Amino acid sequence: MSPPGLLRAGLWRSPAMSRCVLEPRPPGKRWLVAGLGNPGLPGTRHSVGMAVLGQLARRLGVAESWARDRRCAADLALAPLGDAQLVLLRPRRLMNANGRSVARAAEMFGLTAEEVYLVHDELDKPLGKLALKLGGSARGHNGVRSCISCLNSSAMPRLRVGIGRPTNSEAVQAYVLGCFSPAEQELLPLLLDRATDLLLDHIRERSQGPSVGVSP
Repeated sequence: MSPPGLLRAGLWRSPAMSRCVLEPRPPGKRWLVAGLGNPGLPGTRHSVGMAVLGQLARRLGVAESWARDRRCAADLALAPLGDAQLVLLRPRRLMNANGRSVARAAEMFGLTAEEVYLVHDELDKPLGKLALKLGGSARGHNGVRSCISCLNSSAMPRLRVGIGRPTNSEAVQAYVLGCFSPAEQELLPLLLDRATDLLLDHIRERSQGPSVGVSP
């Protein structure tokens, strides 16, 4: 039986098929929200974007509706948000190739770069700090760089989730690929809630009219 969230949203998956089947798109806006990260490493700092997507799916009632789509090498879940529809995406490719999954899904759903939200970790912001940014460079983030390259655009709105920077600059790779400390894990539930609130508020406003501003 197909997950109810996908049926409501017009995306269903047959047990006999390895791909998702799209029905006519809803009358309202459609947005793609991609949580960048490394599959199989959900508890690491570098995959905090995927953790935000998990909380977003729970908030929207589609946490049990994830379905693998082989065409874009990602897990997808669809959810209504008022008259709009959200396509939630967790890539099954490594961070450096996340853009291939995001770009393919955007093509499948007929979305432009401006309709694709990227959620990712940010070294240059302390843990708990959030910022929505509209477009711009990758700022050294390989997942964002991959998305810019594959979408051939830098116009995607981005929710940057601060993870802080290690004191030893040579330890950055080990730091981002490491798990949050016990003290940091205590802060995560509130951080994920705040990130979800910020995303939903921004998407609601954009769904109702002209693009709204973003925080610096």
